[in-house]
Amino acid sequence: MKRPLLLGAAALALLASPLALQSNADAQTNTRSQAMTVDPVRGVLTMAPLLERVTPAVVSIQTLQEAPENTTSSPEQELMERFFGGRMSPNNRGPRGGLGSGVIYDASKGLIITNNHVIKDADEIMVTLNDRREVEAELVGADPKTDLALLKIDARDLTELRLANTGEARVGDYVIAVGNPFGLSSTVTSGIISALGRDQRSGDNYSNYIQTDASINPGNSGGALVNSKGELIGINTAIVSRSGGNNGIGFAVPVRTVKNVIEQLRENGEVKRGRIGVQIQNVTPALREGLGLKSMDGALVSDVGAGTPAEKAGLEEGDIVIAFNGEEILDSNDLRNLVGLLKPGTRADVTFLRDGKRRTTRIGIAEMPDDEDETSSPDSRYGDAEPATLEAFDGAEVSNIPDDLELRGGDDGVYIMSVERGSRAARAGLQKGDVIRRIGRTDISDLDDFEDAIKGEEGPYALRIERQGRNLYLAVK
Repeated sequence: MKRPLLLGAAALALLASPLALQSNADAQTNTRSQAMTVDPVRGVLTMAPLLERVTPAVVSIQTLQEAPENTTSSPEQELMERFFGGRMSPNNRGPRGGLGSGVIYDASKGLIITNNHVIKDADEIMVTLNDRREVEAELVGADPKTDLALLKIDARDLTELRLANTGEARVGDYVIAVGNPFGLSSTVTSGIISALGRDQRSGDNYSNYIQTDASINPGNSGGALVNSKGELIGINTAIVSRSGGNNGIGFAVPVRTVKNVIEQLRENGEVKRGRIGVQIQNVTPALREGLGLKSMDGALVSDVGAGTPAEKAGLEEGDIVIAFNGEEILDSNDLRNLVGLLKPGTRADVTFLRDGKRRTTRIGIAEMPDDEDETSSPDSRYGDAEPATLEAFDGAEVSNIPDDLELRGGDDGVYIMSVERGSRAARAGLQKGDVIRRIGRTDISDLDDFEDAIKGEEGPYALRIERQGRNLYLAVK
């Protein structure tokens, strides 16, 4: 779809005057900060000078893989299912190939960035340069959690893309996508940044994606998303489409993530992720009201692990982290990504709210284990405690904690005996087996404390509960 070009008064004056057009054309052509320049000979707006610098740095990637028997999905299909759900038709058995794109990151070393799903399980990787040279590539390293991979080729006279400064991109910025959709080399599309900070539906990724309406199609994966200065702001990774074609919604891994991950892959061939030892969650409108907060910005600390960097730094349950390592925190995903992308052994400043007061502390970054032990579900047999249904918690039966129930947080609190499906308590997220430890700023020891805490209050009630050995916050209206 063609986009209308909106010109300000000064630009209209330039176009109206042939002399002004000619006198300013050279200056615009030499200014790299503008995507569109005026061709001095033809007198038309063009992105050609910028693209002449960008397209040589974008390559085509072909992979060959011996598919095992009973293969049901390709890496591309797995990525689509991870983003958008659904199943796709199984592949034929036998050798199969894949197409994608890549971006030259370091011309002197022959390093190329692409998506992990482009080269996943490939037995052979071939790179076709913009000048049609074909070179075999070796895999330096890959990181499935950010869908990034680093390749190396042995070739001369390469062109690399300059990386944009992190944090500069804004919604509405003009962007250009360069790649090889459907195997069509050096295809260029343009659009704007539609949104920032998009996350996948799965919870194991470490990237806040850039959303764009620049046309991205199969084969664009691993290609470049550049700004109007020709700087790399993201690596194209996926589209929203049931048909496989572009529907105006595409995603790119932002340059902040790219820089961190690729440098780790370059140095170590793998990515080591940081952790500080907290459980975090978003602040919902009901929680904001129940906790008496002025804003929903930040990450709510629901649990602090014993002996972790967070505990040593003085973080506590109920703190709201609003900045980390100089970056603003709007939600829990922001904090998770920033911590996860820091190298273990480094230190960072963390700013948080506690009792309405702003505080800052220094925290060390530990290494995230490859796999974390999951806490087993609590036993479903809880004794014969006497339940009490309270109007404010419509649909939930609560009682004192049964004597035979062993809990991480001890015996203080009230126990959720049952939750009626579709009730107010169920809609708030309460589950059978939850233990309410605190309401607002009041600690709960037993059912009497619980009733006193909600007596005469209309809500919403901010609850700190223990569930399957972990703490979290919920709000009941």
